[in-house]
Amino acid sequence: MVEVVIAGGGLAGSLAAWRLASTRRDVRVRLIERGPTLGGNHTWSFHDTDLTGPARYWLDRLVVARWPEHSVRFPGHSRTIAGPYASIASTRLHDVIAPALGDNLLLDTSIAHVAPDHVVLGTGDVLRASVVIDGRGDLPVSVPCGWQTFLGQELEFEQDHGVTTPTIMDATVAQDNGYQFVYVLPFTPRRLLVEDTCYADHPAVDVDAARAAIASYVAARGWPPRALVREEVGSLPLPLGGSIDAFWPDGQPRIGMRAGLFHPTTGYSLPDAVATADLLTRLALGDPAQTAGALRGFATARWKARGFFRLLNRLLFRAARPAERVRVLEQFYRRPTGLIARFYAAQLTRSDQVRLMTGRPPVPVLRALAHLRDPRLMR
Repeated sequence: MVEVVIAGGGLAGSLAAWRLASTRRDVRVRLIERGPTLGGNHTWSFHDTDLTGPARYWLDRLVVARWPEHSVRFPGHSRTIAGPYASIASTRLHDVIAPALGDNLLLDTSIAHVAPDHVVLGTGDVLRASVVIDGRGDLPVSVPCGWQTFLGQELEFEQDHGVTTPTIMDATVAQDNGYQFVYVLPFTPRRLLVEDTCYADHPAVDVDAARAAIASYVAARGWPPRALVREEVGSLPLPLGGSIDAFWPDGQPRIGMRAGLFHPTTGYSLPDAVATADLLTRLALGDPAQTAGALRGFATARWKARGFFRLLNRLLFRAARPAERVRVLEQFYRRPTGLIARFYAAQLTRSDQVRLMTGRPPVPVLRALAHLRDPRLMR
């Protein structure tokens, strides 16, 4: 019997443990989470085109809402885009995966140290395993980054709000500190997730300003809230360049954000977490070095294939001044539906890349070239 310990019960760790427990009878997997539940307090969303066919089926048990289309709004352009869009809530993640793991799930358990073949708990106890995989979400970022910062409130309303289609970017709001937009998901006729989001130069979230922005947004639309159901806050790194080696300083097997496995421009981590969970089901998992090598190779291949997205990030965060960033995104959302889908799936073709870099530039050409060609970042 192969013994696998996964440190961290966030999205990547939970999906990996669940897939191994569901598909590998030769593996005993234990999952350690410092909090009282799996997944923390989060919402993860994805387009169906972000995932392969088989993954959509096994992930479906975690989906709390799915819509046939979504919309975007900009000062000079609004659009509804066809194609399934879905969300997973951390509460559903816990309710499905925790029972599947049973006694092999350790909640409210702190970790003092992680090594390739053992974990030292906060109590001093040592758990030994064939392989230990580090999936903790407290990411030590050591590459140059912009940030997607957000504060979301799930609100219950007195009356039906009338929203049936998600708005994944409403950038008609004031553009004060970067590219700012509101993200709206209609979970029930009287419940919405309303999120104040910014593509910012720094990871700090101005909580008071974000709450005020949400209150102003819902008031302007005539949605008097009855109750705040929950609130989530976060900052997602958006790399401008650097090397995958920054995420892999040693031989420790890693998954998730800590392994550099996330979309460079959107910050979405769910598609990579799903792909990693499926990869783990195909590995022998008997040796830490081999497991680390396979996972690092997987992360390295994705990092190298996504260099164009880091170039786009330099255009957005370095070439475009904060007030200009909305024009970059507005121009992007005038592109064909298929290109937009491939962008979110991180599967842009060469012709897609050429198309994104041609046409009337949203920022001055000379300024853009100076940052796009920065040798310190072109890795």
